[in-house]
Amino acid sequence: MSQVKDMNQEDDSKSDGSTASYYELPIYAEELQHLISHKNMNAQVGEIFRACYRYGQASHSNQLRDARKILFYAGHEVQRLERNND
Repeated sequence: MSQVKDMNQEDDSKSDGSTASYYELPIYAEELQHLISHKNMNAQVGEIFRACYRYGQASHSNQLRDARKILFYAGHEVQRLERNND
């Protein structure tokens, strides 16, 4: 199994524009939660990822609700990063 990298670590992989190693899926990934764990996403980023993936497809969440959810969690992630950079 490949080593899990912290999502905050920069990936120094070089891309030729067609692909890059940071887009490769782990072989065990069968659902979104596997990708969220593999990329070591925090709760905010995981919620953004889920909302983007299902964008407007869930019966309980249309595109507008998903877009608002993405903005909500992105705003909180920006605030967290700003606090940690002070």
